[in-house]
Amino acid sequence: MVSLTALWLPILVATVLVFLASWIMHTVLPLHHNDFDKLPNEESFLADSRAAGWRPGQYAFPRPDDPKDWMNEEFQAKANQGPMGIVFVGPGMDGMGKQLGQHFAYCLFISVFAAYIGAETLAAGTEYMQVFQVTGAVAFAAYGLAHVSHAIWWMHSWSSTGKYLLDALVYGLLTAGAFGWLWPGA
Repeated sequence: MVSLTALWLPILVATVLVFLASWIMHTVLPLHHNDFDKLPNEESFLADSRAAGWRPGQYAFPRPDDPKDWMNEEFQAKANQGPMGIVFVGPGMDGMGKQLGQHFAYCLFISVFAAYIGAETLAAGTEYMQVFQVTGAVAFAAYGLAHVSHAIWWMHSWSSTGKYLLDALVYGLLTAGAFGWLWPGA
């Protein structure tokens, strides 16, 4: 077993590598540029949304006032007629500093989680490939598997989900490489 504090360097290296890779994959490479379609009549939608007084939050439509109404005929008819959707509303763009900070913290949390699982299951001096396998699998699962649920329940496209799983694979490999390389010796 390895002390979690002995893994501060691979935790930090993995976090920085994944943070930089995610920046490259989402801003430099064209991989994610078409993840979302543009709304038809976007200008009128934005004007109507402002006039309606939408507050930041998440909205589903159609949505009954009471969960028991999901099964009433009137709601079923409205739902069957379509469209159905989920909308996430933010306050407006005022830089991305807060989101970048939260994303770095998220990457750090996953690196610490991968370190914890590795520290509890692997000894000091464990061979590179075994460290790579354990920490990489943990990181891949943490970065990627929730996207499958989003495709199933939140109508995310399967093509975008596949791209996010590819991202998770890259992040998992980077995390695994950092831990395999910097794992404490015996």
